[in-house]
Amino acid sequence: MPDISSPPDPARCGYSRRELLRVGGLSLFGGMTLPNFLAAAEAGRKPRGSARSVILFNLLGGPSHQDMFDLKPDAPAEIRGEFHPISTSLPGLQICELLPNTARLMHRATLIRSITHTYNAHNPLAMMTGFPNGENGQLTANRTDPPDIGAICQYLGLGSQNVPGAVCLPCYPGWGESGQYPGIRRPGPYGGYLGSQYDPMFSLCQPTFAKIDSPGPYNPVMPIGEPMMPSLDSLPGMSSARLDRRRSVLDQIDQRFESLAASRAVDRMDKFQERAFSMLSSSRTRDAFDLTRETDSMKDRYGRNLYGSSLIVARRLVEAGVPFVSVHQEIFGHNGHAYDMHENNFGMLRQFNLPLLDRLLPALVDDLDERGLLDSTLVVVMGEMGRSPRVNGKAGRDHWPQCGFSFMIGGGVKQGMVFGSTDRHAGYPESHPVSPGDVVATIYHLLGIDPHTTVPQLDGRPVAIAHGGEPIRQVIA
Repeated sequence: MPDISSPPDPARCGYSRRELLRVGGLSLFGGMTLPNFLAAAEAGRKPRGSARSVILFNLLGGPSHQDMFDLKPDAPAEIRGEFHPISTSLPGLQICELLPNTARLMHRATLIRSITHTYNAHNPLAMMTGFPNGENGQLTANRTDPPDIGAICQYLGLGSQNVPGAVCLPCYPGWGESGQYPGIRRPGPYGGYLGSQYDPMFSLCQPTFAKIDSPGPYNPVMPIGEPMMPSLDSLPGMSSARLDRRRSVLDQIDQRFESLAASRAVDRMDKFQERAFSMLSSSRTRDAFDLTRETDSMKDRYGRNLYGSSLIVARRLVEAGVPFVSVHQEIFGHNGHAYDMHENNFGMLRQFNLPLLDRLLPALVDDLDERGLLDSTLVVVMGEMGRSPRVNGKAGRDHWPQCGFSFMIGGGVKQGMVFGSTDRHAGYPESHPVSPGDVVATIYHLLGIDPHTTVPQLDGRPVAIAHGGEPIRQVIA
């Protein structure tokens, strides 16, 4: 298997000092190190697959597959739940009645119904890295965690030079729970044992909340706002606390970068800061977050909320050349539980989660398609686990990593494909079980990355980036 842990000697590679300095530093938000740039260049390759970019929409909490994409209308009432199936644009496939707009996309999509593992934790570690053996209940990202897809993209130098290799929107997973769990940073989108220099660029958000009426003790809230560029406090003279709130943030950032670039402060930056400054000062990065460039009709199409705004920014980042963007439907304290619905599962799905998804997903797919980007952009929708077949006494479904789903469209997956089936209660795969490693290996393959490529762990031992997963050949066009 390919091993990228031992790069060649840079002294013999014949690159200009300017080029080496441009890619040589560690990035504040991730980026390619000099050794890895040289190794890729020396090998005469940069990974290229049918997908140039991936947008991953993570339904944090564990979406109930049997209430969305794998209904069992003939099962007993305590199994089948409250929703009815409807036909889709793919003959013979039915999905939930609350997803009518998504139903018209199914002839163009791949639906995997048989994802299974044993990692019972509310974080996307397994599904973003392919590693299924993390610590159950883990609430913080650790240096010993494996790197995610975005980190590997950056390690291998995918994407444009002036934008991050990976971006996480609208905030790091767990941000919305920090009041309840101080210090929480749910594992998943990190560089892990490759180092924090391969973390994604995490956007910031300051949402307000609009309550949505729903039966049950917990009413969901709709976060309103937009993802923002990261704080500038880490760069000299760029403290965001000193920004004049009477002027637009973008105008002030432009002015700060111009004054900083004209000063001798840039000369005093180390390579770490220099790379960070380069990315933040890049108009391509900053423009992607400027939603004033979007029409009102486009904002209305996605929905004027934090997730709609985040997916618009995700599309803009893809246009700018970012290879991996993850958008996480966050859990916000006790006011909204994303998809972790141990109580009031059907009310939360009916009043909030499914109407939201049924607006966001078609808006993103249609938008990419209209811009000619869908064939080169893989859109993936999934959660970290499924929900239990049996409805509990509080009209909820409990944790169930034994069975879940993944929706994929664009970027080189087959159209009109349903892969895997489950038993009559949607509790376990009946055919073609798929591991998180298989899903991750498939994404790597579509990006043109060999999933058997190895990277060094902390002790130097090589480990395959998909952790034994194999591409699902049946879903690849």
